[in-house]
Amino acid sequence: MTWLLIGVGGVVTSQGVGMSVPDWPNTYGYNMFYFPFSQWIGGIFWEHSHRLVASVVGFMTLLLAVWAQGKNGRLWLRYGFFPLGLLASLVVFLRIQENQAQHLSITLGFAAVVGAVSFFWPRMEPAPKSIRRLAMLALGLVIFQGMLGGLRVTLYADQIGIFHATLAQIFLVLMASIALVVSPWWQRLKSVASQHGQSVRRVSAALFVLSLLVLAQLLLGATMRHQHAGLAVSGFPLAYDQYLWPPTDAAFLDQVNAERLDHREFEPITASHIHVHMVHRVMAVGLFMAACALMVWTIKWLGWHHPLSRGVTGFFSLISLQATLGVATVLSNKAADLATLHVLIGALTLVTGCLMVLAARRSLSLANVPSPVRLKAEVTSSLKPEWSSAGA
Repeated sequence: MTWLLIGVGGVVTSQGVGMSVPDWPNTYGYNMFYFPFSQWIGGIFWEHSHRLVASVVGFMTLLLAVWAQGKNGRLWLRYGFFPLGLLASLVVFLRIQENQAQHLSITLGFAAVVGAVSFFWPRMEPAPKSIRRLAMLALGLVIFQGMLGGLRVTLYADQIGIFHATLAQIFLVLMASIALVVSPWWQRLKSVASQHGQSVRRVSAALFVLSLLVLAQLLLGATMRHQHAGLAVSGFPLAYDQYLWPPTDAAFLDQVNAERLDHREFEPITASHIHVHMVHRVMAVGLFMAACALMVWTIKWLGWHHPLSRGVTGFFSLISLQATLGVATVLSNKAADLATLHVLIGALTLVTGCLMVLAARRSLSLANVPSPVRLKAEVTSSLKPEWSSAGA
């Protein structure tokens, strides 16, 4: 569902319809859950759908956070969220006059539902402490993310949109990590690092670094998308079909803006737009080469049949697909469907890398493979003469 939310958000940005609904949290004065379906047209459809899917994700995250508390979840519902719903209803009653009945039906309905559910909440044991903390972190992130989305509309600030898009990727990784850790597969996971412990550790470290670089690449992509400058650099593999790195002097920028093929309401292309775009291209090449090298080394160290070798091959395949989509996006003059698919595969690539790191670390812990620092300390300790410990 979170991946779907990122996809809908990608459509909103790709089509430039983020401001199709200019108010928040309402939708053209309506409570957004009461907005007439007959008015879901054009860009309004995508922006309003984005808000509704975000609401579903938020509600599911709330349910996850309470569920992780086990039998204590009824206390959270009864003494936490039930009073919060009543307080929101009071604020609506005192401060909001327009469509007051719509808003009260939502806030009072929320309070009534959580209050009733608290009496029937299952008396199960709480999840492990680490899972409870991750679930609460996810709840805090989704609330903060919703506020960022609202501020992006009310303040119309590109910087907020960039942060909003990047945080969505991090939230997806967090939710996928929780799903992995609580899955039966995680509990049944056997050590595959017993015979190749140090090689698995090296591959895990390399995957961690590559995942960080993928996140940085997604941040650059979000910056490009939310600058509202359209396709800042056309042509591939050469920029504008003639430059390895295009000039950014005033005369060249004037020429580029005058000859643009896309005359939608975008901001003029600036030197910073070109530099960000070119860095994004260079990083894409670097990631492709690094992932390819890691795949070759992993197969050489661990063999093709090792699960980590197959996982790294899948990771490289996703990066290859992502690079192909990036090229297609440039050659299609940033077609909305290709640009959105580019966002989705980028998010999937990041999640895949992070989950593989978690699985590899889990395997290392099951095999009790020492880290290089710990191994060095153990070797140093074993080399100490026996008389030194006896004298002490």
